[in-house]
Amino acid sequence: MGARMKATQQLKNEHAGIRTMLNILEKVCEKLEKTGTMENGHVEGIIEFMQVFVDKCHHGKEEDVLFPAMINASDEAKAPAAAMCAEHETSRGYVGLMSRAYTAYVQGGISSSGDIVENARACIALLRGHMAKENDVILEVADRTFPDARQNELFADFERIEEERIGHGKHEEFHTLLEKLSSLYL
Repeated sequence: MGARMKATQQLKNEHAGIRTMLNILEKVCEKLEKTGTMENGHVEGIIEFMQVFVDKCHHGKEEDVLFPAMINASDEAKAPAAAMCAEHETSRGYVGLMSRAYTAYVQGGISSSGDIVENARACIALLRGHMAKENDVILEVADRTFPDARQNELFADFERIEEERIGHGKHEEFHTLLEKLSSLYL
């Protein structure tokens, strides 16, 4: 059996997928502003990706596993972990507002398109900076803090969260969605 991926590398890989989806969302916003239209099915997929993959799964791994482990290992991690959790909460708010504006748009409230774009762009900006901080600071500290055995435990916990929160096969569905939307928008 080969070496298992580090828990921190799994989060970095997920960040790469999230960045791709944010780039797609940016293109959807540009199209909406230029033409007043968007592919509803695509937007529904993006919103589901943000609510399920990003929030329930990815942020769940960080909030329920990584950050508590870091805080237990070092008091210095408390403030950065709290800051990251606050940013997760802010992103949840933007996605919720974007989702509500999208629902209104689909029901004929074309004027809601501005709210979709505004909240999507705020979320994009927040998460891009957020992931950069996590990759460059938080995950680097975690790599220095946790030996391979602890990384393996964290990885196992991440896998459990993924199975519990999004279910078997859903991760692959999101990868397929990312590939499909990337080919159309990027």
